[in-house]
Amino acid sequence: MSWFAVRCIFKWPDQPKYEERITVWYADTFGAAVDTAEAEANEYQTGSGAEYVGLAQAHHLSTDGIGHGSEVFSLIRESSLELVDYLKHFFDTGREVQSDLT
Repeated sequence: MSWFAVRCIFKWPDQPKYEERITVWYADTFGAAVDTAEAEANEYQTGSGAEYVGLAQAHHLSTDGIGHGSEVFSLIRESSLELVDYLKHFFDTGREVQSDLT
């Protein structure tokens, strides 16, 4: 058994919004972690009104336990974009919904 983080993507109906949720699961394999995460994603969509779009990405956590500072997800993407363009294209488009939690 190992820890896995799984990112699932959701579409909010009647809104131009997508949500990425990362959940953590203790499972035997990547497949088992994804299956469990997708079952939870279906429950989440029922309660939230968001639609699970069927995209799940898993990351094996190289630790026996989750703790302060644990890496819970990593995705490496190839891109020929320069740094500023890369960040604007994928992470700072101006359309992100962010909140100040302070």
